[in-house]
Amino acid sequence: MVESIKGEKIHLDFPSVGATENIILASVLADGTTQITNAAREPEIIDLQNFLNKMGAKVTGAGTDEIQIEGVKKLKDVSYNIMPDRIEAGSFLCFIAATKGNAILENVNATHIAPVINKLEEAECKINIEKNKVKIIAPKKLKALDIKTMPYPGFPTDMQSIFASMLTISKGTSIIVENIFENRYKYVQELNKMGAKITVEGKSAIIRGTRKLYGANVTATDLRGGAALVLAGLIAKGKTRVENIEYILRGYENLDEKLRSIGANIMIEK
Repeated sequence: MVESIKGEKIHLDFPSVGATENIILASVLADGTTQITNAAREPEIIDLQNFLNKMGAKVTGAGTDEIQIEGVKKLKDVSYNIMPDRIEAGSFLCFIAATKGNAILENVNATHIAPVINKLEEAECKINIEKNKVKIIAPKKLKALDIKTMPYPGFPTDMQSIFASMLTISKGTSIIVENIFENRYKYVQELNKMGAKITVEGKSAIIRGTRKLYGANVTATDLRGGAALVLAGLIAKGKTRVENIEYILRGYENLDEKLRSIGANIMIEK
């Protein structure tokens, strides 16, 4: 016989999004109260809290570093609209910036991607924010950046590889420091096949801007690294073929259709 889950005080050594979400999910039907300290603060956790509470859960504190879950007996069926994907929004802003384009993204919560917008402005993109919309106008040449990934509300680790790809053709030398995940520079060797000049030293990637990239056959090793290769293919001279696209499709719905709608020459081979 399996014992029921009991409420407990849980302190996270690191404010992990996955750990925070899984503890919340495990605790909503638990006996008693669960308290999470040093919880992750990402918008997705607030959205999860709102969704669960609509179902009858009793979760409070999402968006802060302390979350409390009072267990309930059952949850009810509901209809719920999830928040816009902030990483997809950030990715498309980078796609547009890298290709020297201009576009308006709709259904975007700009406050969720403030660090991304700040860095794009630092790279000399012009950004205009309206209600649920972000307009971007790219410069003729992007300016090099220094970036450090941090837990929310810092610069998101999921945007690190996409910015690195964009910065391969920037003016000057950029430095990215990855403070969240180890082994998140697997995409670098693939970008270097396309003419990028990136070296990795521990947590840091040093990106020396070059005039252009060249099409090549490359392989995605993870979701965001794969998106970085797609971006590189958009700006490269010639044809780029990205293998293992199942990684990419896991995180970007109808990516090829959306990119074609703004002028990209891209297709997915079935």
